[in-house]
Amino acid sequence: MFTGIIEDIGEVASLSTNGTNLNISIKSNLTQELKIDQSVSHNGVCLTVVAIQENIYTVTAIKETLEKSNLGNVHVGSAINLERAMKLGDRLDGHLVQGHVDQTATCTSIKEEAGSWYYTFSYDAKKGNVTIEKGSITVNGVSLTVVDSKQDRFSVAIIPFTYKHTNFYKLKVGDSVNVEFDVVGKYLKRFLMK
Repeated sequence: MFTGIIEDIGEVASLSTNGTNLNISIKSNLTQELKIDQSVSHNGVCLTVVAIQENIYTVTAIKETLEKSNLGNVHVGSAINLERAMKLGDRLDGHLVQGHVDQTATCTSIKEEAGSWYYTFSYDAKKGNVTIEKGSITVNGVSLTVVDSKQDRFSVAIIPFTYKHTNFYKLKVGDSVNVEFDVVGKYLKRFLMK
């Protein structure tokens, strides 16, 4: 479990394939604190550390992960939002995030307004995911609040700190992002559909 509070922006150092798997090696300030078999959120995707060498660690994304997330689009130099799994007993500053991406969304608009940024994302509503205004959502692993909710799109507001300390500053219109919809909302929707 994660909180959606990003600890570092890692940089993809190298990529290699093994069958349909993608090995992603990432340079990060967190590397020295990691250990093999540890779970780390990468743009909101929970992946296991499989190797560590100096300031670079490696994770493996399987075919399903690559199909459901934007990790199949990363390249050497890509900026990746990173968060280690939360510790029991710590403050929960964001919201409960599982690290299981529901689907990708496309950035359709970025507007700067009085020092903050408003990002709008469209997604395939046929997959059954929903948002609600003032509800929680995770975009590329970042815990955010929905400020505008429609059937197939939503908007979030980004404060300057989040803009500078996540990969939001690199997002452009047309970019794909990983989205994990609020876990409580998913369970409520499933319960009401019975």
